[in-house]
Amino acid sequence: MRRILALLAVIFASTLAMATSIVVNCDAGQSLSQALSTLNKNTPNTVWVKGTCAEYVLIDGFEELTINGTKGAALQQPSITPPTPLVFVLSIYASRGVTISGLAFHSLPTAFSSIAVGYGSTDVILQNLAIDGPWGIVVFDASQVFVNGVTITISGGYAALAAWDKSDVHIKDCSFQRASDSNFYAGITVSSGHVTMQGSTIREMQQGITVGANGSVDLVYYDATSPVSDVFMNNSPGINYNGVVVSNDSSLNISTAKLHIVGAGQTYGWDTGAILVQNESSLDAGASLVITSSHGQGVVVSNNSHANLAGSSITGSQHGGLVVVNGSTATVYSSSPLTTISANQVDLFCDSRSQIAGAMNISGAAVLQCANLVSDIYESMP
Repeated sequence: MRRILALLAVIFASTLAMATSIVVNCDAGQSLSQALSTLNKNTPNTVWVKGTCAEYVLIDGFEELTINGTKGAALQQPSITPPTPLVFVLSIYASRGVTISGLAFHSLPTAFSSIAVGYGSTDVILQNLAIDGPWGIVVFDASQVFVNGVTITISGGYAALAAWDKSDVHIKDCSFQRASDSNFYAGITVSSGHVTMQGSTIREMQQGITVGANGSVDLVYYDATSPVSDVFMNNSPGINYNGVVVSNDSSLNISTAKLHIVGAGQTYGWDTGAILVQNESSLDAGASLVITSSHGQGVVVSNNSHANLAGSSITGSQHGGLVVVNGSTATVYSSSPLTTISANQVDLFCDSRSQIAGAMNISGAAVLQCANLVSDIYESMP
């Protein structure tokens, strides 16, 4: 036994000895990519970056790599675009335990995105970053990423952050915003992936969050060490079309982190507004959903979809508050306080093929256009 313990101690000490910490000063002509090429990918490494590195960086197959930016450090896309289908300034592929912290990222219109995480990368942490340019962060091929304290200003592409291909992304204390141009942008897009979110703000996007292809978004206060739990979507008049779009067998689940959506939708109404649930999708919202002053609708549930509300608040919409159409249903459960749906042009609306149940659990609904309005959560039972 003593020999085994001694051997383990030697192995542990040898592993520690192999761990490295280096400084890369790009303002002095050094290269981050060159420095990474000299490291052992299978041992812990820490790299400190100084200055602005004008280069494309690939992190491929690394275990336990940390890259920290000192004050003012940045990764800038070079003016020469490589002949690849998609251009990323920083790519993290097939890696585990990678942390990128304290850097600014600047990408040009020729880039697809500033950061890509893919090919099964896990336990990747992107924290305290400032990103500008097309898209922002894209996560794909069943990868796992934690995005903490990141500010993204999108000026091209479609979304500030994307989670695709069964990937899992946790977002906290982030800010997603758009450039002052005429392009159509989304804060977050999820396709067959999963996003958990708390304590963040999405500003002035045409679509705040889009979820499709069996994707899901959960608003959960999963890290109570962070002082802010709520998620805000703030919109000036005329910019936003939908706060959240949930489509194609996808789900939005609002739990212990509140979702505040202010000023969503267009004045012509239709299916624009705070939340659109469509095409066999679902919304599960308790008291953590707060919708105010929508220019369009409050919540629209359409095309064989379903919404659960309990203690939610939908007020001041210029069109409908809760709108249920095309063979869809909504159920409002008993809660304290009750769900408030009031001061909308029409508080409750359903077409002839749809139903709203639990009217007794709704407070303030004065304008009703719904023939299939059930007082309790069920119709009469034997």
